[in-house]
Amino acid sequence: MFTKADIEKYFVAEKQAALMMLVIGAIAVLAAIAFFFFMRSSFWKGAAIPLLLLGIFEIMTGYGIRKSSDEERVQNVYAFDMNPQALKDHELPRMKKMEQMFVNYRWAELVLAVAGLVLVFLFRSNPDRSFWYGLGIALAIQGFLLFTLETAAANRAKEYTAKLVAWVSARAQ
Repeated sequence: MFTKADIEKYFVAEKQAALMMLVIGAIAVLAAIAFFFFMRSSFWKGAAIPLLLLGIFEIMTGYGIRKSSDEERVQNVYAFDMNPQALKDHELPRMKKMEQMFVNYRWAELVLAVAGLVLVFLFRSNPDRSFWYGLGIALAIQGFLLFTLETAAANRAKEYTAKLVAWVSARAQ
């Protein structure tokens, strides 16, 4: 049975995950800056690039989700009592779209992780190519980390959406 508590639970978990993504992104950016400016080898310079780029992405994404989750939570809890049709007309299509976006994001993150692993295996034994080896390690770590976070988010969304669908179906009868 879908309740206001389910709405609250979903958006609170989303906000907590967004904070985790923000923190991971900030750590990645700080590590990238440290690697670029304080580490002298090309390995660390290579590792700095994906850490910086994906860290900025993580910060922006985490901030955006964290900023919007409270407003969406309040809107949907209000709609549950005052305008249930809004959950059917707005929240359900939004969540269906999110489910597809999670699939696309996870594929992209797997591509990043696999590209990183390819670089690691191609250049692990070649000291002249340590830049690419470092880039590959950082890319693989960030790709798998993002994939893990995205999978957890997709699972939360799938559970929430299933409850929402059941609730909408029950109300239609």
